[in-house]
Amino acid sequence: MTTRDSSLTSGLTRRQMISTLALASGAVLAGFDRAWPATPADAAYGFPNGRLIGTVPFSKEGNPVMNTVIDGELDGRLMTDLAALPWNTTTVPTGHFYIRTRASTLISSPSTWSVSLGDPENAQTLDLDQLRRDAKPRGIQVLECSGNGRGRHFGLMSAADWQGVPLLDVVSRQLPPPSESARVVVSGFDIYKAVSKQSVPGASWNFSRAQLQDTGAFLATSMNGGDLPLDHGAPVRLVVPGWYGCTCIKWVNQIEWVDAGEPATSQMKEYAGRTEQNGIPELARDFAPAAMDPAAMPIRIEQWQVGGDTRYVIVGILWGQPAAVKRLEIQVAADGPYAPVPVLEPPNGSDWRFWAYRWTPDHPGDYAIRLRVAEPQMRTRRLDRGYYARTVRIDRV
Repeated sequence: MTTRDSSLTSGLTRRQMISTLALASGAVLAGFDRAWPATPADAAYGFPNGRLIGTVPFSKEGNPVMNTVIDGELDGRLMTDLAALPWNTTTVPTGHFYIRTRASTLISSPSTWSVSLGDPENAQTLDLDQLRRDAKPRGIQVLECSGNGRGRHFGLMSAADWQGVPLLDVVSRQLPPPSESARVVVSGFDIYKAVSKQSVPGASWNFSRAQLQDTGAFLATSMNGGDLPLDHGAPVRLVVPGWYGCTCIKWVNQIEWVDAGEPATSQMKEYAGRTEQNGIPELARDFAPAAMDPAAMPIRIEQWQVGGDTRYVIVGILWGQPAAVKRLEIQVAADGPYAPVPVLEPPNGSDWRFWAYRWTPDHPGDYAIRLRVAEPQMRTRRLDRGYYARTVRIDRV
């Protein structure tokens, strides 16, 4: 039986934790300490009288390049190193925010960009200068690629502080709906010079007005207090809070009302499986919301020296309606019992929350770590399938 100690007390200040991690493992990202706000919930999870000596990597996940832009256009990627997040980090610096698709080399300059509103044959043009003037803070939102997985160390996920204008405000003011049942299609520039090895061009999503209203979907003009970078959709992108990143169209160039019986877009069909659809519906109105269920996973395993003993702290994040989750549990080792996990309280202002679990393994070897939300009424499809389970090999006990 594995021994567990889940009480959380702190032997380190926030600054000491950052410095120790940097020296012990080189894992802390440059700039994260500056992005980390002062908060009463200072890194309160270490072992009393213990010393953090390093981190243990997850196994069976390959060795992807992290925090570095690779390739270009549709095949361009940047995977965020979540293992380097300091405790209670609210946002990821823009330069380390994940990228699923880089900008087309055919985009000459965001300064000459235009967005058409309405039928292409009789379209109006969105005033981007006015859009920027109307932009207001929209809060810290987590975006996750629906194809995020352990082969990329789950690095296609990040949080940013966004500014923008609600999409419904824009279209309702300048482009009144033609009928009560009309839907909104948002499209982005998706033409590339190079032929992709792994993706299909075509970026658009079809929404009902209720979906846009309920999510607070907005046209973003900036992130983390700075200009929206080109690889993140400049000059304007869509953000749909709580939905997968495939719905958050970048390089928006067309917005139009369509009939309720409109076919699903090619992008909706491509991502039907990853957004938990029932098959591949032909009509857009038959697509379920591409919402992220509550989910949790470990992001690093810290190794501590406590007297003459070696112990561990499993640090992780909880996202997808994190404030609604009251009971999170962890299983360490396949078929082992689940135990309660303390979650950061109160919420840290972000759309993700941190948790930590103090752990003393009883033997060397591989341990599978899996989380669950212990609230039967809450839908957690990916957690139920073990999608975010991770494995660590412990050599020192």
